[in-house]
Parts: sequence; C-alpha cells; structure tokens
Amino acid sequence: MRSRWVLFVPLAIMALLFGAFVYRLTVPAETLIESQWIDKPMPLFDLPPATGGVAGLKSSDLADGRPRLVNIFASWCIPCRAEAPQLEALKAAGVPIDGIAIRDRPEDVAAFLRENGNPFDRIGADVQSSVQIALGSSGVPETFLVDGKGIIREQIQGVILQDDVPRIMAKLEAMK
Repeated sequence: MRSRWVLFVPLAIMALLFGAFVYRLTVPAETLIESQWIDKPMPLFDLPPATGGVAGLKSSDLADGRPRLVNIFASWCIPCRAEAPQLEALKAAGVPIDGIAIRDRPEDVAAFLRENGNPFDRIGADVQSSVQIALGSSGVPETFLVDGKGIIREQIQGVILQDDVPRIMAKLEAMK
C-alpha cells in the first residue's frame, strides 16, 4: 500500500513545478527599479552645460529653497518628445525644472529644445551617464521631485502624462 503512494510523489512534484512555472508566466516580476536616493540628499555632481545658451547643473543648485523637478532626458528618446508638452505646462505654472541630458551631443540637445521647447532652467551634460547611474535611474525619461533643501522626495519613471501634472503640482506645493 505504501509503495503505491510513493509512486505518485514525483508526479505531484512535477505538477507543483508546472503550476509555479505557469504562475510566473501570468504574473510577471516587477520591472521598475526604485532609486535608493529617495529621502536622501542629491548625490554630489557638477555637470557642464549640455548645449550653448543654457547653464550646466550641479547638485548645489538644487538646494536653493525652491522645490523643483530634475528631468533626465535625451534628444534621441522618443518618449521624451511625448513628455515635452507636460514639462512645458509645469514650467508655465511656475515649476522650476532642471534637466540632465544623457549620452547626448550639444547640437542634438539644441535641436531637441528648438523642436520641443525648453522648460529647463539649467541642463547638465551627463555624457557617460555617471550621474544617471548614481541616482539609480533606469532609463529616460525619468524625473525626480526634489525639495528646497536638495532632498529627493519622489521618482517618476517614464513619461509624465497630462493627468500627472496636477498631482505633481500638489506634491511640489506641499514641499514648500
């Protein structure tokens, strides 16, 4: 009697493994990577200007008492173009926005700004993506909400949509 039960153990183990496999296929793992800098001061950096006519960006610029957005973008990034109108709307509402251009050339950044508008007070050139990596940013576009003391309070991965603008405005207002 006991020997019959033992024969079904391998079949039961295989069924459990198959069930676990099917479950992982239907419920994918989390793909967003949250920055480890949330609620911490912006890491130290000093980036040169990404293009002519716009100042570069350093971490000390972000602790001027005004909450702001720091947007990581690139001229070659298609979703960054889709996000541009929302950044323009935030800028028009008085939100200070600084940019970090990733792996870009000055002439390409200038063309991007001519085509899509320039909502940025300053734009730093992060040619090697060293600041992007230090921030824990996983791609472009990505935006950080920074309080007036230079502390990162929130990370927005992906495109800022029109529906996101009121929430971002409220968050920045609460940081004052």
